[in-house]
This record gives sequence, C-alpha cells and structure tokens, in this order.
Amino acid sequence: MPVSPTDPCEWTASELLTAYASGQLSPVDVTQAVLGRIERLNPSLNAFVLIDQEQALASARASEEAWRQHRADGTPVGALEGVPATIKDLILTRGWPTLRGSHTLSADQPWEIDAPVTARLREAGTVLLGKTTTPEYGCKGETNSPRSGLTRNPWHLGRTPGGSSGGAAAAVAAGLGPLAVGTDGAGSVRIPAAFCGNVGLKPSFGRIPAYPLSPFGTVAHLGPHTMSVRDAALMLNVMSKPDPRDWTSLPPDQRDYTVGLDDGVRGLRMAYSPTLGYVRTLHPEVAAAVDRGVRLLEQLGAHIEAVDPGFDDPLHISTGLWFAGTSSIWRSLTDSQRAVTDPDFQAQAQIGQSIDLARIHELTMARGALGSHMRQFMTRYDVLITPSVAIPAFEARPAGSIEMNAQAMLGWTPYSYPFNLTQQPAITVPCGLSKEGLPLGIQFVGRMFDDAMVLRVARAFESVCPVARPALAWAAG
Repeated sequence: MPVSPTDPCEWTASELLTAYASGQLSPVDVTQAVLGRIERLNPSLNAFVLIDQEQALASARASEEAWRQHRADGTPVGALEGVPATIKDLILTRGWPTLRGSHTLSADQPWEIDAPVTARLREAGTVLLGKTTTPEYGCKGETNSPRSGLTRNPWHLGRTPGGSSGGAAAAVAAGLGPLAVGTDGAGSVRIPAAFCGNVGLKPSFGRIPAYPLSPFGTVAHLGPHTMSVRDAALMLNVMSKPDPRDWTSLPPDQRDYTVGLDDGVRGLRMAYSPTLGYVRTLHPEVAAAVDRGVRLLEQLGAHIEAVDPGFDDPLHISTGLWFAGTSSIWRSLTDSQRAVTDPDFQAQAQIGQSIDLARIHELTMARGALGSHMRQFMTRYDVLITPSVAIPAFEARPAGSIEMNAQAMLGWTPYSYPFNLTQQPAITVPCGLSKEGLPLGIQFVGRMFDDAMVLRVARAFESVCPVARPALAWAAG
C-alpha cells in the first residue's frame, strides 16, 4: 500500500490542526480514513484490543461542529480538537474495559472511571479510537500476552514492536492514529518508539498525573507516542494538567511546551555516553547511527563532551524492584487466575517472592544514591546523549518463548531503565535505519523537571534527521 502525502493518515496532529482550522480537512473525514486503515492493517499488526468506531465517529462529528463554529465566530476549540488518539490498555477509560493483557480480569463489570490522562485528552477534544495492546500487566519490553496474542512491527511483521507500549507504537508508526498514550516503567514508551521509528517521551516523574498509581511504584511514568516532536509537546501540554487523585504529581507549571521548541542547540552543553560506562554489547549499526547523530548536533552548534556519567549498571535495582511489584500483583490473584497468566509474568512473580523487606530497602537506598549522583552529574550538562536501545527490533515471539530473568527482561535495553530509577525526562527520536531497514533511535536525557529541554534538543535533531515512515509493503493489495 503506497504512502501518499495526501493521505490524512500520514499527517501529524499539528498538520491536522492546521488543516481543520483552514477547513482543508474535517475531523469526520480524517477519522473515517484512519478507521479504514485500522480495518485493513490491524489484522496483521494486532495493535488494538478494542476499536470503537461508533464512539470515534460521534466524537469526530462533535469536533467537526466545534471547528465550524470556530471558523464562523472564533468559538474556542480544544487543544487537540478532532485529532485521533489511542489509549494503552493499562489506562482506565470510561465505557471501555481495561484488561491489562490478562485473563485475570473480566470485561463484564462497570467501567466508569477515566484515568487523568484519558480525561484530559477528552477535554482537549481528541477522537479516541480504541485501546492498544500490552503484555500482561505491562510486564516486559515486548508485546505479547495470553489475552491479546502477538503484536507485530509495521516495519517488518516478523519483528517485535517492543513493549510494553508496543500496540501504541505500532499504531502510530502505521498511521492508525497520530497520537497514542503509553506507560514507561523501565523503558516501555522509549523501547517501542525506538523499534517502530516514533518519537517517545518519558517526562519527569509526576509531570503527568496517574490514577490509580502503578503497582510498580515510582518508576512508572506515562508518556506520549507521536510521529513528531511538536506533537509530543502538544500532548504534554494536555497530559500534564493536574489531577488531585495523584498525590505524587507535580504542581502545574502552566508551561506551553511548544514555546521555545525551535530555539535550537547552539551553545548547549551535552554529555555523550555511548555505553554509559558498562554496556558491553552494542549493535554496531546502532553505535554508528548515534555517533552520526552526535556529529549533526555538533554541526548545529552544540558543545558535546564524550563522558560517562559514572555509575555501575543498575539492572539489579530495576529488576529487583520490578519483580517485587510483579509479586505483589501475584499475591492478589486466586489459584485459578494464576493458572491462566503469562509464563513470563509467572516467572517474574516467582523471583519477586524471594525478595524480602531488607533487600527491598537495600535496593531503594541504592536507587536513591543513583538519583543523587545523576542530579549532581547533570548540573554540568543540558542533556545526556545515549542510544535508545542497544539493538534493532528482534524477532516477534509468543509469551514464554525464553527463560525469564533479569538479563532476558532488560539486558538488551541498558539505556532505558536507569532513567526510570532517577525519574529524569528522556526522549527517543529516530536517527536512521539499519541495513535491514529497521529504525534506530537516539535518546536525550534531561535534568530533572527540564522536560522542555529534552523536547527542544529532540526538535533540533529532528530538523536535520527527519522521521521516516514505514513503507508498509506487506499491506499492498
């Protein structure tokens, strides 16, 4: 199926908003086009667990009328009025089941609550299309589950889109809605964004309110998946609005994250660490692509120093706390529920059961030391540059295909989980393609609370290394 610049499924949210304002496009026409593409492509990708055409078209009609009134007399419209969007199936959405990729939850119950991010997107006028796939309880960096099956990468159907927000990333890359909401507890926004050639932002912890809080605690973030940095900034404007249900959320800063987005990088100080001082296995094509990206930033006027941040691999901290969280979910399940869970989830829970209170305290203290170290390190730099993931997308495989342990879970993504532990903002943007035609990503990590800076640097990089779209040759005919 050839990609056409006239196809509204290929337009960013920013482009759609401009077209709506001028009357060039209507939200109904765009929503119909996106729903049509979902109907054609989702059977191969398996990016959705729920598609609500009726609600989406009703929302699109309301947005079309809102834009008509706006053009007639200046009536205000929502910040994302009429833009199609999706919600990951870990996030509560009124009227739709939130089943978390698990047979342990029943759809036959009231679903009357919107999570904060869902409520904010509704208020902003988005057209919610449906819910995207996740591994069971978001437990790993690939997207397969006993409930929803195997999700595939639109660049190559034999490869994984990553996880745990794999359905969100696959949908955005394939043009099945320009905006998606994911979650990130150890890289779950950034891994699939890198594997699918998207922009994926993990903001500072607390920037986007969450409810209910994740069983995995204060490593868990919410973030946008988009095909442009400007769209990520637009989403952050909406998603960061306060909600009193999240007692860990940051005070509202009233910032417009699109302001200053195009200020460039001239004069900024950046640290570049291709291995973080401990990564032993880095795919050579990833290393070369990120190195080329660094050279581009230098040409734009950034001052870049090759320097490691000076900490040891915190894999044991991340997986120890994660497996303890998995075990807490496991303890809440009945024997019959446990029997139908993902083998990978079961294995994590079994490891977690061996982690006692003293060990959790040790891990928490080690995490605190890492966070303090990085706060101090970042006083010297505006951003830290790393690869996003150490490898291109690997084979799409069913749940339980490999023995689950710390290395299997996160060893291949050593650049993501440290910054969940430190809670810093981090963004991945595409920096090229492998020889096999798979996307590769570069990551910019910012000072805590400086979400605007990572967006600004990512936008400057994007301006000289544009985001590519998958050809979708497998969808021809």
